[in-house]
Amino acid sequence: MLKKLIRFISLVFGGVIGYQVAETLVPAGAAFDLSNPVLFLQNPLFFGVVGGAILGVIIIPFIAELVISFERRLQKVPFGEIMAGAIGASVGLILGILFNYAFPISTVSGVGRYLQFLINLVLAYLGLTITMRKAEDLFGLFQKIPTGSKNRREKVGDIAAKILDTSVIIDGRIADICKTGFIEGTLIIPDFVLEELRHIADSPDLLKRNRGRRGLDILNQIQKHMNINVDIVDSDFDDFEEVDSKLVKLGKLMGGKIITNDFNLNKVAELQGVSVLNINELSNALKPIVLPGEEMEVKVIKEGKEYGQGVAYLDDGTMIVVDHGKKHIGEEIEVLVTSILQTAAGRMIFAKPKALEQVL
Repeated sequence: MLKKLIRFISLVFGGVIGYQVAETLVPAGAAFDLSNPVLFLQNPLFFGVVGGAILGVIIIPFIAELVISFERRLQKVPFGEIMAGAIGASVGLILGILFNYAFPISTVSGVGRYLQFLINLVLAYLGLTITMRKAEDLFGLFQKIPTGSKNRREKVGDIAAKILDTSVIIDGRIADICKTGFIEGTLIIPDFVLEELRHIADSPDLLKRNRGRRGLDILNQIQKHMNINVDIVDSDFDDFEEVDSKLVKLGKLMGGKIITNDFNLNKVAELQGVSVLNINELSNALKPIVLPGEEMEVKVIKEGKEYGQGVAYLDDGTMIVVDHGKKHIGEEIEVLVTSILQTAAGRMIFAKPKALEQVL
């Protein structure tokens, strides 16, 4: 119904415009003569009305589609970038006027006005694009807030939003962390992260499909059964193709913290001044502290890399390398801790059987 109404309005509007254009072109005194059909059909005004109506039906809906498409894309752009773009375009136009005042190009005969219009258009476009890309720095100057690791929300004392990465959603431990109540503020789930999860969940590969569906189940569990605010935002950044780059950009604009377990994303975000909460680092920090000389009871489950070594694990997944433990595979034995090695992947404990110590 709406499309038919738009077509009818386009038809009428185009006919009116066509009539006005034809009226300015035909000789004075020409008018419709309804008494003679032949003359009526040969009248230039008739051709103007018909031609205008046809062009109106074709062009106006096309323009309407462009406007609607532009409006939809504009909704995805943060308001701060829109304001920065408007300021930049205005500054560009002012610079164009000043340029024309200093160098009166518009006075050049023939092409002067067109050159001036082109210069104004280029300067306005440059102002628009540059300020939209540097929106945070622009508003940071006005607010006198540094654009480093301190964000605007932290500056005024608000609790920064937590932006979830795809990998941390699939990992699943974020649900347990939320259940404990240690996460404060709002959990932000970008729409492009949801799209990536849906893409993984629809993958023909069984493993990827299961991981994607697990991630969607985790999100559903957090949203429905956790006492925490969850906000799904539809912000997208067409300038970036990778999800990690979009997350960093969103973190900078919102002044939020990214929750992830991706080591590379962690480093990139820190380099760009975005705070990161890495749950792998949290997991390592929560592992029990073991000191050399302490005793513990472990079950040796497999052979180690070096000759005679056995490998055991604590309940939290910490690897224990037991010297001379190969012959105790499948047994629960008491061991003495000899040293601890902290690596980027986690903590490793080196030990030896207590019985061996007693023999020595």
